[in-house]
Order: sequence, then C-alpha cells, then structure tokens
Amino acid sequence: MNIFRFAGDMTHLISILVLLLKIYATKSCSGISLKTQELYALVFLTRYLNLFTDFISVYNTVMKLVFIASSLAIVWCMRMHRAVRRTYDKELDTFRHYFLIAACFVLSLILNEKFTFQEVIYC
Repeated sequence: MNIFRFAGDMTHLISILVLLLKIYATKSCSGISLKTQELYALVFLTRYLNLFTDFISVYNTVMKLVFIASSLAIVWCMRMHRAVRRTYDKELDTFRHYFLIAACFVLSLILNEKFTFQEVIYC
C-alpha cells in the first residue's frame, strides 16, 4: 500500500463525509453545485466500471464502492430530499455540463488504446 495513495483516499473520504454531514445537519445545499456533483458521480461510475471485471484488493473495492455510493447519495439528496432540494438555486448553477460530457465522450471515442466498451467509458 502506497502511503500517499492512502493519505489521498482518506482526505477525499473525509471531504465527502464533511459535505454529507453539512447537507444533513443544515438541511441545505446552498452553495453546492448539483452539476458538479453529477459530474463526480459520472466520473466515479465510469472510471470504476472495472470493479466488476478486475479484482485488485479488498481496500480498492471498498473505496470504489464508497466513492460511488457517497457521490450518488449527494446527488440523490440534492435532487430528491424535500428539505434540501428547496435550498438548491438552479439560477446560480449555470455551468453547461452537457457540453463537457459530450466533448469527453467524443474524445474517448478517438483517444483510446482498444476500441472496447470498457476502454471507451474509462477514457
């Protein structure tokens, strides 16, 4: 186990937990971009797709599942939880993330080692 990877994972995990605790404690998502959280969830879902095909270690599998679950929990909370959803200001979240997703998808079709589903999604 690389100590720097472990430190990075733990820092990332703590930041996610702080964000979730902030949302649940204040019942507010004011100042948090839903579009950014959706992009995080999309990145985790596509990058960790190899979770079902390649086993590396228990630590790796657990961390991937935690990152996927926590990012989906944040998105769910911001979209579905009544008390939290009311505090989301759509007018302030103006980033056009669909253009970014489309550009990344086109680039992944062009820049890949093998033209397989998993490789294209991973890019």
